[in-house]
Amino acid sequence: MKKTRSKIELLSPAGLPRQSQKNRIELLAPAGSLGKLKYAIKYGADAVYAGIPDISMRARVNNFSEKDLAAAVAYAHARGKKMFVTVNIYAHNYHFPAIEKHLKFLQKIKIDGVIISDPGIIGLAKKYLPDVDIHLSTQANTTNWRAAKFWHEAGVKRIILAREVILEDIAEIHKRVPNLELEYFVHGAMCMSYSGRCILSKWMSNQSANEGACTQPCRWAYIQKSKRHNVQTPMNMEVKEVQSGTEMDLEEDGHGTYFFNSKDMNLIKHLAEMRKAGVVAFKIEGRTKSAFYVASVTRAYRKVLDAIIAKKSAVEIKKIQKWAETELNKLANRGYTEGFLLGNDPEHGFSGQQFRDQFQFVGEVLASDGNQITAKIHNALCKEDKIEIITPEKNISVKIQAIYNENKKEVASAHGGHTKLYVLEINRQDIQPLSLIRKINKT
Repeated sequence: MKKTRSKIELLSPAGLPRQSQKNRIELLAPAGSLGKLKYAIKYGADAVYAGIPDISMRARVNNFSEKDLAAAVAYAHARGKKMFVTVNIYAHNYHFPAIEKHLKFLQKIKIDGVIISDPGIIGLAKKYLPDVDIHLSTQANTTNWRAAKFWHEAGVKRIILAREVILEDIAEIHKRVPNLELEYFVHGAMCMSYSGRCILSKWMSNQSANEGACTQPCRWAYIQKSKRHNVQTPMNMEVKEVQSGTEMDLEEDGHGTYFFNSKDMNLIKHLAEMRKAGVVAFKIEGRTKSAFYVASVTRAYRKVLDAIIAKKSAVEIKKIQKWAETELNKLANRGYTEGFLLGNDPEHGFSGQQFRDQFQFVGEVLASDGNQITAKIHNALCKEDKIEIITPEKNISVKIQAIYNENKKEVASAHGGHTKLYVLEINRQDIQPLSLIRKINKT
């Protein structure tokens, strides 16, 4: 009997025909845990990235083990997705025994790509992972076409460009090195600096350290103008450069000062421009963020990218983009910036304010039976609360009819912070596992 490929294999998560390799666009989502990886894939990621602590730039809040990585690869591949592993620290000599051992392990589990920043590790990857694509980490700070060409000739298939690269430079790099894949961060936290790549001088005196004009604000004198008598009283500070006398006023309130705080990157409005410039992979930051964050951000970018891939009209794309912006604004964030993409400096969040909309993530749907859902609760949930179920396709408003604890006893509220599960009886049928629950906060 002649074998036929299933319809699922021929369709993207949004039901669109899969792209040809030449015109491929990839949405890459973070996987801070095996559980979060499942949400990333469910909500539209084409590929996911993860790494074990100590050698992947995410040692904090990272429980991934090699066993988890093996399970992650199997899970992703079974769903037609790719798995990239980060080995992107800048290594010291003592790191190499562990790195070599880890690379040998990665060869066994058949990963799709390895993300590296250190040339020494790239050399080892060529030795131990000869059939695996090498992606150059953004930590390598590639900002020009000559550097991109160098890395491509050294065996790198894809470069995750530095966040400082502007749109025109992306196009130039793509034109000069057309066979090199380009990846760019489109959403998530912005770092202030790395080693000598400090941007304090640019912020404070409009002289860029990365262009040889550092005014050395790290050595400026900090002169206190007024004393603070208690934590509620604001404290004003005058920052003064000793040599030039340049001054800047800072203010610290009861919560402290947020002088080094950048707003979060959000490039949802510029995906078509970036694709035209040569970006083939759009990357979301956030391996330390919640499953709710990963799912919500992935879904937003998935829908806009699918509209672009399907060549929908400008009006249709703008409508979907507006919906995506609204959904992203419902997540806790530091305020949004377009970073360096358009040639401007990223906006700073000196107030340190966390923007929160009227929604709060409260739980994950683990199973369902008719109008009853079994949920893992993360934040307090009461029967009277107004809630929405978030699915890969849409938001569903539901009403809680009853809450039952693990003993099947009806209770007035459910709470997180433990491993016990709750059953919610709602006014909707057949909510699917891996859906998420958020409540509308009272104003």
